[in-house]
Amino acid sequence: MSRRCVHLIFVGLLIGHVLASETTAPIHVLHVTDVINPVSAEYITESLKAAIQQGAQAVIIQLDTPGGLDKSMRLIIKEILNSPLPVIVYVSPSGSRAASAGTFITLAAHVAAMAPGTNIGAAHPVSVGGGEMGKEMADKITNDAAAYIKSIAEQRGRNVEWAEKAVRESISASETEALQHKIIDLIAIDLHDLLKQVHGRQVTTTAGERTLHTEGVAVQHVEMSLRQRLLSLLADPNVAYMLLMLGAAGIFFEISTPGVVLPGVVGGISLVLGLYALQLLPVNYAGLALMALAIILFLAEIKVTSYGALTIGGIVSMIFGSLMLFDTPPSLPGLSLWVVVPTTLLVAGFFVFLVGAVIQTLSQQPYSGREGLVHKVGVALTPIDQKQGKVFVAGERWDANSAEPVATGDEVEIVSLQGMTLLVRKKAR
Repeated sequence: MSRRCVHLIFVGLLIGHVLASETTAPIHVLHVTDVINPVSAEYITESLKAAIQQGAQAVIIQLDTPGGLDKSMRLIIKEILNSPLPVIVYVSPSGSRAASAGTFITLAAHVAAMAPGTNIGAAHPVSVGGGEMGKEMADKITNDAAAYIKSIAEQRGRNVEWAEKAVRESISASETEALQHKIIDLIAIDLHDLLKQVHGRQVTTTAGERTLHTEGVAVQHVEMSLRQRLLSLLADPNVAYMLLMLGAAGIFFEISTPGVVLPGVVGGISLVLGLYALQLLPVNYAGLALMALAIILFLAEIKVTSYGALTIGGIVSMIFGSLMLFDTPPSLPGLSLWVVVPTTLLVAGFFVFLVGAVIQTLSQQPYSGREGLVHKVGVALTPIDQKQGKVFVAGERWDANSAEPVATGDEVEIVSLQGMTLLVRKKAR
């Protein structure tokens, strides 16, 4: 056999091995079922990188989201558009949606699919916090979003006109309408049906033309790491708010009653976690400042006698600060009033109770030590008349003087203490 024949056989075997590897490479499936935020962006981007390193054939993002933050959405889309692996976005299961940011992500996929009973669209940008934007600013943001989604739709050969309307007019479409208007590529009942339908489909990635061999291949479900699940929990505004409140209460209790330790430890940990969670959420710094002011007013109540004025101010500041704390668009989960009202009342009640207890303790008459002897009642052990005598009070014998005659056995009341001598008077009957 000639050297040329050996070379051709070797090349043929190598090509066959590569093709066999491509057809048997697993499919990685990601599950995004919440708001698009920095945590979900990290989960998707890191999982895509891991899929490339592990030799996966393609990545499926099973999507159900009400939308999310623009910055996080753009990070995900940038990773999808520059991925050498085919990325399939599958809006599933039935009842799911790809709204707002989810619309952009679905259109950016190499293959876009939806399950029956799902919808896509309503991608009009809203002001952070749900407030009214000025017309000029609103036009700038809308035009930017429209240009971005048109660019994505053009690159993927999807319906550019519909994509622009989804931003400018907030239109939505069911899965059948989306397929009819060429917004998506197919409708799949479940993951198995999806893999069957995309088998043999050719897509263009940054690495060139890729043919999907998905029928019968292994499917690897990639879940969030423990760290990402924890961060996802912290990214809930309600959880972040409660951590901040618990942290403030714990630190306050430790400052007001030093030495208890446990409230200070729990409060410190909760406060750090709450502050970290603020990095994952759109925070209104005016609301945060009001929350900080409320804590300062509560702490000042311990040192300053304001007869409750500082506490009332702290409660008002806390309520308004809580309502203003997070700038979440109305389409996304925000801070619930069912969390704000009970938490504020509980924390305020805690502060009021603790401050009241401190004030009551400070205003009480001393009952021990030298100051505690004043107004106590004792018995004269010797006559006290123009000279010092002896009295028995609080289980001890004391030297005593009196401005009026006192006979042995008379009950006396302590008026004051002069050095180690008591000034007494006969107890009125």
